Amino acid sequence: MPFQIIRADLTKLRVDAVVNAANSSLLGGGGVDGAIHRAAGPELREYCAGLGGCRTGEAKLSPGFGLPAKWIIHTVGPIWQGGVRNEESLLRACYRSSLALALEQGCESVAFPLISAGVYGYPKDEAFHVAVREIADFLREHEMTVILTVFDDAALRASSRRFPRLRSLLEPRLPSLSGAAFPRPSAEDRPACSAAPLPAGLAAPAAPPPKKQKKALFPRPRRKKERAAQDTEAAREEAAPSLTGAGIPGAAFYGNAAPRPAETPAELDARLRCLDESFSQMLLRKIDEKGLTDAACYKRANVDRKLFSKIRSDLNYRPSKPTAIAFAIALELPLEETRELLMKAGFALSPSSKFDVIIEYFIGSGNYDIFEINEALFTFDQNLLGA
Repeated sequence: MPFQIIRADLTKLRVDAVVNAANSSLLGGGGVDGAIHRAAGPELREYCAGLGGCRTGEAKLSPGFGLPAKWIIHTVGPIWQGGVRNEESLLRACYRSSLALALEQGCESVAFPLISAGVYGYPKDEAFHVAVREIADFLREHEMTVILTVFDDAALRASSRRFPRLRSLLEPRLPSLSGAAFPRPSAEDRPACSAAPLPAGLAAPAAPPPKKQKKALFPRPRRKKERAAQDTEAAREEAAPSLTGAGIPGAAFYGNAAPRPAETPAELDARLRCLDESFSQMLLRKIDEKGLTDAACYKRANVDRKLFSKIRSDLNYRPSKPTAIAFAIALELPLEETRELLMKAGFALSPSSKFDVIIEYFIGSGNYDIFEINEALFTFDQNLLGA
């Protein structure tokens, strides 16, 4: 997946470069900056002392030293002053400068923190959105794996304010999204039984008293009229088996259905030769119909080029559900065609799934921006689209 949003410790990621949210001296500080300096070791401070500092919005490069990453890209984010001192433009410049430096260095993977969202006070939801937009814009033109790391859930809770309509849609059916745990009802609050309540105005019928059963020592022989009625009914069923459900689709689910004859090998072989188009075949057909290039499609889908090559070369390839939906988003398919493409991969959309409700919300709104969709999915703690 070219763009990933994960909860992780930046200092432990094995990537080509990590981005340090540094101060202008580059000599270490608190938060992410302090953690990177501690993990990289004293050699980092010695090296940075020779870089001559860094201005806000710019970026400078150093070796990774004790980090798993080969390089550290140091960038200085803006201090939040109410949004009136060009903070957003400076924050966007941090991401652009860092990505340009990673590209120049030949990095294939780079990991970011949320720049300025710590001690510099930039609102977490706005910082999160700026990061997603700048990384998305870069990936539309370049191929690189870019990871945005979120160390705690504070950014998630703040970012959920960006999707008030979606939140209001999800919360009535998915109350856990509100972040408040529902208390267990007390003994006084719990109903006496677990049966569903009757509609207003209807009273439950009183249960009839149990009848006393006499234990028969010997079974009662059938009377002549009973035998005749049962024999007539059996003859009617034998003469008209269709009345029992034979020949009716789905009748095998009922106990009195006639057994369906087994298919012969020739019939099975004929059915296998008439299979519908596969996921890969429908995907490639839709790409042609939309007039897209392969590169444009997999970039829009947030899918790695190698995986797309595998899908193109294997007509029976079965993707994961997030990958299948990612291609539906890339192709801007309406809901019915999205369901059809998913069905080719063996999946469906369910109104009881948070993930599926979010996808349907964006498609229904005509919003096919996969990076914004992933921002919402991450905000509500769901898997991201792409692969």
